[in-house]
Amino acid sequence: MIEKVKGEIELMHRHIQVLRTVVAHQPIGIMKLSELMDLPFHRIRYSLRVLEQLGYIRASPSGAVATPQSEVLLAGLDQELGEMIALLESMKHQGG
Repeated sequence: MIEKVKGEIELMHRHIQVLRTVVAHQPIGIMKLSELMDLPFHRIRYSLRVLEQLGYIRASPSGAVATPQSEVLLAGLDQELGEMIALLESMKHQGG
């Protein structure tokens, strides 16, 4: 159970890194993202597909570009992650 959650967190981390890179370098193609992030092409493609399905990026003729929804996500990310960390910390200290 823990390994599955850890894997999902690692995947979310990659998606957020890809989104931040798109925001910083938009419009940007898969090859350039792969080069900048030192990640395999197929992982970048998967993250871009997920981010597009969630509405955080969109395809353009010049490459991926961020949507206004991505700005909302990134602006509130620290607070959301802080709440998740607090929940995990509370789980860590229970049961002792």
